[in-house]
Amino acid sequence: MKIVYRGGEAEIVEKKSRFIATVHPVDNEEDALVFIAAMKKKYWDARHNCFAYVIGERQELQRCSDDGEPQGTAGRPMLEVLLGEDVHNMAVVVTRYFGGVLLGTGGLVRAYSKSVQEGLRNSTIIEKQEGVRLAIRTDYSGIGRIQYLLGSRGLPILDSEYTDAVLLRTVVPKEQASALQEAVTEATAGRAEFPEEAAVCYAMVDGEVVLF
Repeated sequence: MKIVYRGGEAEIVEKKSRFIATVHPVDNEEDALVFIAAMKKKYWDARHNCFAYVIGERQELQRCSDDGEPQGTAGRPMLEVLLGEDVHNMAVVVTRYFGGVLLGTGGLVRAYSKSVQEGLRNSTIIEKQEGVRLAIRTDYSGIGRIQYLLGSRGLPILDSEYTDAVLLRTVVPKEQASALQEAVTEATAGRAEFPEEAAVCYAMVDGEVVLF
């Protein structure tokens, strides 16, 4: 599921009108409404503060507003961008400062759509997925084999503990967990143990694992 990890802003100018897009992650509709209210307060002197948001694993909650622009020229095009990018749990407000030149229906649709696209481009979008946080304990003779298995599968080592044995923690996509355990067991001739196993959601952000 694609979500906004860090929101962003973008500004475009069309025929002297300024369009300022502000993207923000939200967990529920209350979060979205609070964010929209904050943007309207921040840009209280703007002609329009149009918004769109999508919430839920299936994007089941969808809302948008033209905020005084001609019907269908702002909110709906903004929402269509969010749906087209397949992002979840996010809201965007596009603020317009009117520049004195009418854009027409087509011009408004293009300006609001482009504003959202630029706002998303300036945000950090991540792929959130289901996984298993797995601890692997082995003796020192097996650590090299386990590190190789994790590296060859592109799986990170979250942390490690070295005592009389070695304990590593990793996170693996849910559908790969059983296969990894079998491979580790085979590579260590059954000497590896799995003392911790927990379902998590996670994503990679700037090369680092973020757990949810």
